[in-house]
Amino acid sequence: MTPAQSQAIDQTDGAAPVEPVELVRRFLHSLAAGDVDAAVDMLGADVEYVNVSTPAIRGRHGVRRVLGAAMRMRGAGFEVYLHAVSTDGSTVLTERTDVLIWGPLRTQIWVCGRFDVSGGEIVLWRDYFDWANVVLALLRGLVAMAVPALGPRPPATD
Repeated sequence: MTPAQSQAIDQTDGAAPVEPVELVRRFLHSLAAGDVDAAVDMLGADVEYVNVSTPAIRGRHGVRRVLGAAMRMRGAGFEVYLHAVSTDGSTVLTERTDVLIWGPLRTQIWVCGRFDVSGGEIVLWRDYFDWANVVLALLRGLVAMAVPALGPRPPATD
Protein backbone atom coordinates (compact mmCIF):
# COMPACT_ATOMS: atom_id res chain seq x y z
CA MET A 1 0.00 0.00 0.00
CA THR A 2 1.38 3.41 -0.93
CA PRO A 3 1.53 6.30 1.59
CA ALA A 4 -1.12 8.12 -0.46
CA GLN A 5 -3.45 5.14 -0.15
CA SER A 6 -2.82 4.67 3.56
CA GLN A 7 -3.54 8.30 4.44
CA ALA A 8 -7.16 8.04 3.30
CA ILE A 9 -8.01 4.67 4.83
CA ASP A 10 -11.49 4.65 6.20
CA GLN A 11 -12.43 3.52 9.65
CA THR A 12 -13.88 0.04 9.88
CA ASP A 13 -17.47 1.31 9.93
CA GLY A 14 -17.70 1.45 6.13
CA ALA A 15 -17.84 5.25 6.01
CA ALA A 16 -16.16 7.11 3.19
CA PRO A 17 -12.42 7.67 3.72
CA VAL A 18 -11.49 10.83 5.57
CA GLU A 19 -8.30 12.62 4.59
CA PRO A 20 -5.96 13.23 7.54
CA VAL A 21 -6.26 17.02 7.20
CA GLU A 22 -10.06 16.83 7.33
CA LEU A 23 -9.93 14.52 10.36
CA VAL A 24 -7.70 16.99 12.22
CA ARG A 25 -9.99 19.91 11.33
CA ARG A 26 -13.02 17.96 12.59
CA PHE A 27 -11.15 17.03 15.75
CA LEU A 28 -10.21 20.62 16.59
CA HIS A 29 -13.68 21.94 15.73
CA SER A 30 -15.29 19.25 17.93
CA LEU A 31 -13.13 20.43 20.82
CA ALA A 32 -14.14 24.04 20.11
CA ALA A 33 -17.79 22.98 20.11
CA GLY A 34 -17.26 21.44 23.55
CA ASP A 35 -17.93 17.93 22.21
CA VAL A 36 -15.11 16.07 23.94
CA ASP A 37 -16.68 12.67 23.22
CA ALA A 38 -16.81 13.29 19.46
CA ALA A 39 -13.23 14.58 19.49
CA VAL A 40 -11.89 11.68 21.53
CA ASP A 41 -13.67 9.19 19.27
CA MET A 42 -11.33 10.41 16.50
CA LEU A 43 -8.29 9.28 18.49
CA GLY A 44 -6.64 5.89 18.32
CA ALA A 45 -6.94 3.64 21.37
CA ASP A 46 -3.21 4.05 22.08
CA VAL A 47 -2.94 7.74 21.10
CA GLU A 48 -0.06 9.74 22.50
CA TYR A 49 -0.94 13.35 23.43
CA VAL A 50 1.97 15.60 24.28
CA ASN A 51 2.18 19.26 25.16
CA VAL A 52 5.92 19.46 24.65
CA SER A 53 7.77 20.01 27.95
CA THR A 54 4.96 18.37 29.92
CA PRO A 55 4.38 14.64 30.53
CA ALA A 56 2.73 12.68 27.71
CA ILE A 57 -0.79 11.37 28.10
CA ARG A 58 -1.20 7.93 26.57
CA GLY A 59 -4.40 6.26 25.51
CA ARG A 60 -7.82 7.47 24.47
CA HIS A 61 -9.18 7.08 28.00
CA GLY A 62 -6.42 9.24 29.50
CA VAL A 63 -7.02 11.99 26.95
CA ARG A 64 -10.78 11.81 27.55
CA ARG A 65 -10.21 12.14 31.31
CA VAL A 66 -7.94 15.20 30.94
CA LEU A 67 -10.03 17.00 28.31
CA GLY A 68 -13.28 16.12 30.04
CA ALA A 69 -12.05 17.49 33.37
CA ALA A 70 -10.88 20.71 31.72
CA MET A 71 -14.17 21.23 29.90
CA ARG A 72 -16.31 20.43 32.95
CA MET A 73 -14.82 23.33 34.88
CA ARG A 74 -17.43 26.02 35.31
CA GLY A 75 -17.20 28.59 32.53
CA ALA A 76 -14.56 26.59 30.64
CA GLY A 77 -14.31 26.93 26.90
CA PHE A 78 -11.99 26.51 23.95
CA GLU A 79 -11.71 28.27 20.61
CA VAL A 80 -9.32 27.48 17.79
CA TYR A 81 -8.18 29.70 14.93
CA LEU A 82 -6.27 27.90 12.20
CA HIS A 83 -3.68 30.02 10.42
CA ALA A 84 -1.96 27.35 8.32
CA VAL A 85 -2.38 23.63 7.82
CA SER A 86 0.14 21.46 5.99
CA THR A 87 0.30 17.77 5.27
CA ASP A 88 3.02 15.29 4.46
CA GLY A 89 1.40 11.94 3.86
CA SER A 90 -0.51 11.07 6.99
CA THR A 91 1.10 13.80 9.12
CA VAL A 92 -0.78 17.08 9.55
CA LEU A 93 0.88 20.21 10.90
CA THR A 94 -1.21 23.10 12.20
CA GLU A 95 -0.22 26.63 13.05
CA ARG A 96 -3.02 28.05 15.13
CA THR A 97 -4.15 30.22 17.97
CA ASP A 98 -5.82 28.38 20.84
CA VAL A 99 -8.07 30.32 23.18
CA LEU A 100 -8.51 28.86 26.64
CA ILE A 101 -11.42 30.24 28.63
CA TRP A 102 -12.13 29.88 32.34
CA GLY A 103 -15.10 32.03 33.28
CA PRO A 104 -14.14 35.66 32.63
CA LEU A 105 -10.47 34.75 32.02
CA ARG A 106 -9.56 34.40 28.36
CA THR A 107 -6.03 33.39 27.33
CA GLN A 108 -4.94 33.28 23.73
CA ILE A 109 -1.75 31.43 22.74
CA TRP A 110 0.05 30.52 19.55
CA VAL A 111 0.44 26.76 19.04
CA CYS A 112 2.04 24.54 16.44
CA GLY A 113 0.57 21.06 16.41
CA ARG A 114 1.55 17.77 14.82
CA PHE A 115 -1.05 15.10 14.23
CA ASP A 116 -0.18 11.65 12.88
CA VAL A 117 -3.10 9.74 11.41
CA SER A 118 -3.28 5.99 10.90
CA GLY A 119 -6.29 3.88 10.00
CA GLY A 120 -8.59 6.89 10.08
CA GLU A 121 -7.61 7.83 13.65
CA ILE A 122 -5.25 10.33 15.22
CA VAL A 123 -2.47 8.29 16.83
CA LEU A 124 -0.16 11.17 17.81
CA TRP A 125 -1.14 14.68 18.91
CA ARG A 126 1.85 16.82 19.82
CA ASP A 127 1.54 20.55 20.53
CA TYR A 128 4.45 22.98 20.73
CA PHE A 129 4.16 26.40 22.33
CA ASP A 130 6.28 29.01 24.07
CA TRP A 131 5.87 29.17 27.85
CA ALA A 132 6.72 32.89 27.81
CA ASN A 133 3.77 33.36 25.44
CA VAL A 134 1.55 31.40 27.84
CA VAL A 135 2.59 33.56 30.82
CA LEU A 136 2.04 36.79 28.85
CA ALA A 137 -1.35 35.53 27.64
CA LEU A 138 -2.34 34.75 31.22
CA LEU A 139 -1.24 38.19 32.42
CA ARG A 140 -3.06 39.88 29.55
CA GLY A 141 -6.18 37.87 30.32
CA LEU A 142 -6.03 38.85 33.99
CA VAL A 143 -5.59 42.54 33.14
CA ALA A 144 -8.49 42.32 30.70
CA MET A 145 -10.76 41.12 33.49
CA ALA A 146 -10.38 44.61 35.01
CA VAL A 147 -9.98 46.58 31.74
CA PRO A 148 -11.78 44.67 28.95
CA ALA A 149 -10.44 46.95 26.21
CA LEU A 150 -6.96 45.53 26.88
CA GLY A 151 -8.08 41.94 26.32
CA PRO A 152 -7.12 39.71 23.43
CA ARG A 153 -9.12 39.88 20.25
CA PRO A 154 -9.80 36.96 17.92
CA PRO A 155 -6.87 36.65 15.53
CA ALA A 156 -7.09 37.00 11.78
CA THR A 157 -7.09 33.69 9.92
CA ASP A 158 -6.74 32.57 6.32
